[in-house]
Amino acid sequence: MEKIVVTGCNGQLGRAINREFASDDRYELINTDVTADIKLDITDVRQVLSFVRENKPAAIINCAAYTAVDKQEKDADLSMKINAIGPRNLAIAASDIKAKLIHVSTDYVFPGISDHPLTEFDPVGPVSVYGKTKLAGEEFVKQFSSRFQIIRTAWLYGDGHNFAKTMLKLSETHDELTVVSDQRGTPTSAKELARCIHALLPTDNYGLFHGTCEGDTNWAAFAEEIFTLAKKDTVVKHVTTEEYAAANPQSAKRPGYSILDNYMLRLTDSYRFADWHDAIAEYFRDGLK
Repeated sequence: MEKIVVTGCNGQLGRAINREFASDDRYELINTDVTADIKLDITDVRQVLSFVRENKPAAIINCAAYTAVDKQEKDADLSMKINAIGPRNLAIAASDIKAKLIHVSTDYVFPGISDHPLTEFDPVGPVSVYGKTKLAGEEFVKQFSSRFQIIRTAWLYGDGHNFAKTMLKLSETHDELTVVSDQRGTPTSAKELARCIHALLPTDNYGLFHGTCEGDTNWAAFAEEIFTLAKKDTVVKHVTTEEYAAANPQSAKRPGYSILDNYMLRLTDSYRFADWHDAIAEYFRDGLK
């Protein structure tokens, strides 16, 4: 049985990873988080090296990240420590014991102004602190690890705080909600991403991948789909990003276009994500987990 270290195990993806791997007796998961029974501070290279050398995992799955996009505009150092230095330390440790490293990144590494689905070969250009530090994390993984699989995802939801649960909670006290309709992307379930990671893990299919559900939508239409599945009559008012920001000031700039093309997964016949409609329907059948 191979040991797999999971960082950020209490987050949406970390929980989905644990459910996905629960019935696979090839692996023993070593779950770590700042709030878990096994605590691991990925920003401390000495601690990471000591932990990895002691446990000798076959692979590390890095689900840890600082995702509070607006807060990072005022705390760039903390963002850099968690989103860039953390992956760097994990890459150094993985390389030290010749382990694989699976690292999860984001659509925010792009400027969000494309007119076509973005492949792994399109130029990056983040416009927020979050995007810049996540891109730095990618570069560190490439620099310090030779056996890596970087997976960029977007609009993730699962067992934890996310857009779907926020909409449902707000609908309890609002008959109408204002939601942005000029930002396009693909809602992606943590369950589907965990399945993709499960498929990639035992392979030597290394490199950079995009991993989102198929199809695309906008935030307002996504909210409408959520209310349809929840059988709620909440009305969604479509507004532009500019209109929304005027009423709800935001520190960080959001990508207007976040549609990722899973080009490398498709070329290497590695994993086919479900359509986003099917994935969110499954999420509701699973009880929003």
